[in-house]
Amino acid sequence: MIAVIDKTPLSFDDFIDWYPDHSGCRYELRRGVIVEMPKPRGKHSEIAGFVIKTLNRAIDELQAPYCIPRECIIKTDADTGYEPDVAVIDRPCLTHERRWESASVIEQGKSVKLVVEVVSTNWRDDYALKLSDYERLGIEEYWILDYLGIGGRRYIGSPKQPTFTVCTLVDGEYELQQFRGSDLIVSALFPELKLTANQGFLLGI
Repeated sequence: MIAVIDKTPLSFDDFIDWYPDHSGCRYELRRGVIVEMPKPRGKHSEIAGFVIKTLNRAIDELQAPYCIPRECIIKTDADTGYEPDVAVIDRPCLTHERRWESASVIEQGKSVKLVVEVVSTNWRDDYALKLSDYERLGIEEYWILDYLGIGGRRYIGSPKQPTFTVCTLVDGEYELQQFRGSDLIVSALFPELKLTANQGFLLGI
């Protein structure tokens, strides 16, 4: 459950100045409005942790210059910034990110190789709002892990079931592929990845 903190329209710069240094919650700025995002707990947190472990192993195997920061905020517009569950960052690009060292802020899409969102009750944000914004910023790949199968039928079909969606940027637009059960995940960024949808959801592990 998210909570609106302040409906007074803010710029992204004002949001970063406001952001508390030590908090038990995460915060995002959506169209100028600050919203509180409770830190992932339970299965949500477990899945995010497993994905980070899996991706770090894949990064090591590729010997790619990528890193997964513990936390970061991705600015997608002058009044919008998100703190994703997982972000794979192209480390050499960080030299061009003016607010990385001071606030862990990413402003350029080319700095982000992959964003992962684990779906919770606010599934509309992940399937519509964030998908559109990450696409416009030019982030190469975006994964939506709907382990509860609660997304809208127009996104995951009917009957609803746990769905792992991979969005790949092609000519400026995301092409979506969906994986379920024992389907092997297909990732352009990590072509050698050996991961099924069920494994991503920690089912049968």
